[in-house]
Amino acid sequence: MPVSFYPSRLRLIACLALCQIIGWGAGFDMLAVLGPRMGPEIGLSNPAVFAGLAVMMITIGLAGPAVGRLLQRQGAAKTLAQGSGLFALALLLLSLCQHPVAYFGIWLLMGFAGSLSLSTPTYAAVVEREGADGRRVIALLMIFTGLSATVFWPVSTWLVSTLGWRQTLLVFAALHLFLCLPLHLFALPKPNRTGEAKAADEIPPVTLSPPQKRLAFLLVACGTTIAAFVSFGFSPTFLQLLAHAGATPELALQLGAARGVIAISARAVDFAVGRRGSAIVTALIGIGSMLVSFVLMMGLAGTPPVLIAFTVLYSLGSGIMAVARAVLPLSVFSAQDYGLQAARLSLPQNVAIALAPMLFAALLDAGGVEMALSGAVALITIAFAAILALGRLARQGARMSPIPSPP
Repeated sequence: MPVSFYPSRLRLIACLALCQIIGWGAGFDMLAVLGPRMGPEIGLSNPAVFAGLAVMMITIGLAGPAVGRLLQRQGAAKTLAQGSGLFALALLLLSLCQHPVAYFGIWLLMGFAGSLSLSTPTYAAVVEREGADGRRVIALLMIFTGLSATVFWPVSTWLVSTLGWRQTLLVFAALHLFLCLPLHLFALPKPNRTGEAKAADEIPPVTLSPPQKRLAFLLVACGTTIAAFVSFGFSPTFLQLLAHAGATPELALQLGAARGVIAISARAVDFAVGRRGSAIVTALIGIGSMLVSFVLMMGLAGTPPVLIAFTVLYSLGSGIMAVARAVLPLSVFSAQDYGLQAARLSLPQNVAIALAPMLFAALLDAGGVEMALSGAVALITIAFAAILALGRLARQGARMSPIPSPP
């Protein structure tokens, strides 16, 4: 069934997509361009500068449960607006930063801002307005979010060369304060669903007992956290992995550039499938693709066809799992509970994302491609088993669900 783009849905997508591009681009991706210029003036090495991102992601994860309760209490629009205001303050302080201790304190503040305005609260805003049907809108938003670096790397480069890094941060702070904050607060459509639709949102898609709900949460957390750990662990070491496997520098660069395009294309495929697909089946396909890619690299020599097949399968799998991480809670929890459960899940996911690049780089240096791939296969197999168990649990819950009476 094709998705309908009526005016309020178009406004919802436009507002959230623009704010997510700015949020990730001006709050996370910008460090790739500004970081090397900031370090010498603040007195930090290049690795220490980028450690700010780890502080941010861990803070986002740790703040997740509290943000989930905030989303339930005051709704997504106010939460997103508060995050935009906090981002503006953090970027303003970063533009004035002169000391290493202050630098890491500011990234801590940036993490709190991100927990209020990046990804999970945005998807909660969609579910508040679209209910369980918000999956396709979330998938579409993730396509735009994946373009944040594509937009902000050249913008940041031009601004830095024109204004300098401190003034560039002031421009980014202004974007959060004068564009994102008003859009979140005043431009988002109101949650104006009918009483019947609201009542439906309170009903979970499957009937689970309290122990089964706890098990479902643990299975979702296990599968998505491991998939995120492997995806983000390999992302910064991808070129190094290909080089160790036998790729020429030129081929490694070409495949590295293609990886992002393929991952975003996978999100587009998930959007096109829409309501005909199951988020659990989608997650199994994504994790399965990643598993096959790793086994392929372990079992065959690193010839160009093998390296290309690995890149395609791995990129498709990681792109599919990016969407699945956001929509899997809707497979077992009600739309009304989505914000709380998704925010709770962000704790292990973001901690894993923050630690993964460092741990995978150490694994690759210590044992080469074989050890890195072996570790990935073991982890992804566990994730696949967790999502498979979730599917069985969901089928049991579906059999227990009451059949609605005909009108």
